[in-house]
Amino acid sequence: MLENFIIALDWLGLTIFSITGALVASRKRMDIVGFALLGSVTGIGGGTIRDVLLGIQPIFWIKQPLYVLTCVAVSCATFFFAHILQHRYRYLLWLDAVGLALFAITGAGNAYAHGTASTISVAMGIATATFGGIIRDILGGESPIILRQEIYITAALVGATVFVGLMDTGASQDVAVALGFIAALALRVAGLHWGLSLPRYQPKAGTQQD
Repeated sequence: MLENFIIALDWLGLTIFSITGALVASRKRMDIVGFALLGSVTGIGGGTIRDVLLGIQPIFWIKQPLYVLTCVAVSCATFFFAHILQHRYRYLLWLDAVGLALFAITGAGNAYAHGTASTISVAMGIATATFGGIIRDILGGESPIILRQEIYITAALVGATVFVGLMDTGASQDVAVALGFIAALALRVAGLHWGLSLPRYQPKAGTQQD
């Protein structure tokens, strides 16, 4: 039951992340193949890392090629409609926030459904939510989003922790998914809106920096 529900959410997250990858391609004025590439690696990148680390074989998109076909189709559609989004970067950030929240839950949920320890399930939620965006930014020539100041990985951590914690305490999956998603999305949106970030390392005065 949990696994089927997570799969449904996974499709939604996949679609959203594919759009964010395609929007980066539009910012770089790539051709349609570039759109398909960035959209696909963004959509399936985090889940691929998760399955490799968990030793799940075959990897989800090899077992079900429709995942890749969906990424390509969504990315190619974005090629023709990206011009409608006048402020692409703003839309990219908000879409990415939703995708991050969704994948934090689906990544943790997939690991949880395979019987992994709670801490590992949380780690897989973080990996699923963030690695697709990291690959997208690197291939798109953008500064990786994890290197920016506003809260990002922390939002995935909080969302996955809330989800796994509630599941461990016997809460219904609907409640666990909803509250985990809300926690991750609210924290990421707060970071975007108010520029929130965790305290950053500051070297002591007089310390030599390479």
